[in-house]
Amino acid sequence: MVTLADVARHAGVSASTVSYVLSGKRSISAPTRERIQHSIDTLGYRPHAGARALASSRTDILALMMPLRTGLYVPVMMEIAMAVTTTARSHGYDVLLLTGEEGPEAVRRVEGSAIADAMIVMDVGLDDPRLPWLREAARPAVLIGLPTETADAVGTRGLDCVDLDFEAAGARCVEHLAGLGHTRVAVLGEPPAVYERGTGFAARTLTGLRAAADRHGVGLLHRPVDGTYAAVAAAVARVFEERPGTTALVVQNEAAVEPLLALLRHQGRAVPEDVSVVAICPDQVAVHASVPLTAVSVPAREMGRLAVERLVGRLAGEEPRGTELIAPRLTPRASTGPVAALASPDAPTEDRRGHGGR
Repeated sequence: MVTLADVARHAGVSASTVSYVLSGKRSISAPTRERIQHSIDTLGYRPHAGARALASSRTDILALMMPLRTGLYVPVMMEIAMAVTTTARSHGYDVLLLTGEEGPEAVRRVEGSAIADAMIVMDVGLDDPRLPWLREAARPAVLIGLPTETADAVGTRGLDCVDLDFEAAGARCVEHLAGLGHTRVAVLGEPPAVYERGTGFAARTLTGLRAAADRHGVGLLHRPVDGTYAAVAAAVARVFEERPGTTALVVQNEAAVEPLLALLRHQGRAVPEDVSVVAICPDQVAVHASVPLTAVSVPAREMGRLAVERLVGRLAGEEPRGTELIAPRLTPRASTGPVAALASPDAPTEDRRGHGGR
């Protein structure tokens, strides 16, 4: 299927210029319009009829639904929002930020009042109650997140999704640790509320962690945790009581990173000599941690940019393209290393520094 981006590449212009020509909302020089029209004719690009009909009543506003719910790490949400805003401005759109926990009502409000041309939806649940309303809406929507439905089903039902491949990210963490010889790994996950409401990214990460642990013969223990020092201390204490031979931790909870590293220092557990730590977090969290963390990067800016570019294409007439998952990128840093000899069952008891045998 020919897309707006294909037309832009063929004509040697930006996607936003093609969008302006199709919508007529900005004046474009005659030679450029002719070149774009030639590319449209050559490639056989066909804008969607519904999108053309909406063009005459545009607001040039995109609605960003970003409910600030319990347990979410707000800096990551805001980084995505900033990427959405700056990318939208480059295409001539402003952004309306909706932060309430309104659920389907927010979709009905945008659709009923025509306050925005299209919607970007964040904090997507596996069985998100907003989905039926988004499918029926006249205005296009892009999800930053992935519901339970398959990628093909999402696309055929009129929605686009962009996200990090969190399932692959979880698997990549286990693969990295297994490659270093770790066979007992504990996961400090998001706060309990995130799992209780079925938030997609957290559930998908856990699926990937467990599947990779099974493949590599790794014993895996998962503990949801709030990001306070007291909560992290309690979770870590339970981990080492239940699995005294644990040699590695995976952290998917940005707020818990520094409390965890401070706790391990207080307990005399050196990172990575005694305990390796891998995180799933933005690069700035990993790089500026007190021990630079081996981490799978959460590409917040790329997610926001892709969501807007999908919407710009939809408003210019493209059909939904379904799901685009960003491949995870793990960067080794100072927080992971091979299983130390002191973790071996044969090591002297006084050298194990509280780990117990494997």
